[in-house]
Amino acid sequence: MVPLVYLIGLIAMIFTALSYAQMSQAFPLAGGVFAYVGRGIHENLGFLAGWLMLLDYLLIPTLLYVMAAESMIGIFPGTPRILWGLLFVAINVAINLLGVTSLKLMNRLFLVMELAFVAVFAIIAVVALSGGTLPRAGWSIEPLWNPSVMTPPLIAAALSIAVLSFLGFDGISTMAEESTGGSRSAGRAMVLSLVIVAILFIGQTWLAAMLAGPFHPIPEDKVGNAFFDIVRSISSTGLVNAFFVCNILAVGIANAMAAQAATSRLLFSMARDRQLPGFLRHINSHKVPSNAILLVGALSAILVSFFVGHIGAMSSMVNFGALTAFCLLHISVLWYYLRSRRSRRWIAHLVLPLIGFLIIFYVLINAGTEAQIAGAIWLALGAGVFVFNKVTGRGIHLTGDAGGLDEPAI
Repeated sequence: MVPLVYLIGLIAMIFTALSYAQMSQAFPLAGGVFAYVGRGIHENLGFLAGWLMLLDYLLIPTLLYVMAAESMIGIFPGTPRILWGLLFVAINVAINLLGVTSLKLMNRLFLVMELAFVAVFAIIAVVALSGGTLPRAGWSIEPLWNPSVMTPPLIAAALSIAVLSFLGFDGISTMAEESTGGSRSAGRAMVLSLVIVAILFIGQTWLAAMLAGPFHPIPEDKVGNAFFDIVRSISSTGLVNAFFVCNILAVGIANAMAAQAATSRLLFSMARDRQLPGFLRHINSHKVPSNAILLVGALSAILVSFFVGHIGAMSSMVNFGALTAFCLLHISVLWYYLRSRRSRRWIAHLVLPLIGFLIIFYVLINAGTEAQIAGAIWLALGAGVFVFNKVTGRGIHLTGDAGGLDEPAI
């Protein structure tokens, strides 16, 4: 019931996007959850939220590079994975250094390509289902709802994995200072992006599940390419290879490019507020945090060599950082609007963030033990950085306005 998991995932993430929208309207700053929690509740909690989200943001580009490198081995057997990983890192660093305009152009090009392949898959899937070309395939509601196997713990466990597909919408908040659409634009973009990708997720997985037929175990060595095996069963080898290349470009460049952009803005914001080294505040002639971009690229290159073949562990670590930071985000909406602003908008500032917190917290406590251990280690490192900053006099000083990314190079 993958489509059901994505539907529930959309509902869970919408509440988080609405909390982002409330805080981005109040504080249209780079840094996302670091800026919002720090200004909405307290500077120290802001550092904690930023540190937790940093785990997510630092590992997501690496996770994408590792996945893309693994896929390249399928096209070029015997080639070193590290070579492909480093190639994708270099491409994304170059695009990010050219500025937001180049990012926007590349995103639009890749978006057109990806939507074209989604449309092609939908067409050939509908034709195959209608024509009865596959013996096990057929139109069915079971991929969305099968009460004989559905249990709340099963859905919660699956949701903790599906959340990974939605992560990235929050990266929009880190670009708030570079937005030209006003203080509300980041919030609208996050909600809209979630709805659009959820529709695509649900539609594609529903069609794929119906093509696969009634549930049956998939051999372990075929799980990673199960979707492409389904495409192969209803199309030609050439089309399958085209889908394969599209997936590699989407993961290794399009998705990683956006992830790297968001990560560099978070580093920039934390450096501007004196929680990371000052060189990360540097802005180049294209008005982007170039040193932060280069650092993310260097860290990704190092981490790729360590995490090849450990996608599962990376995924759970990414989820832990993001979900914990999301919990703090919901609390910041409650604290800032109800306590500091004395808001009486009970739905927007009490009910919605409270529901969002409860959903995310439930998913978090159902995450794997491996993720919780990794998260605890990361928190211990963060505590060390926090104490070091305090001892060396680098107390948290949050800037009050959004002036960083429009300033000349430092």
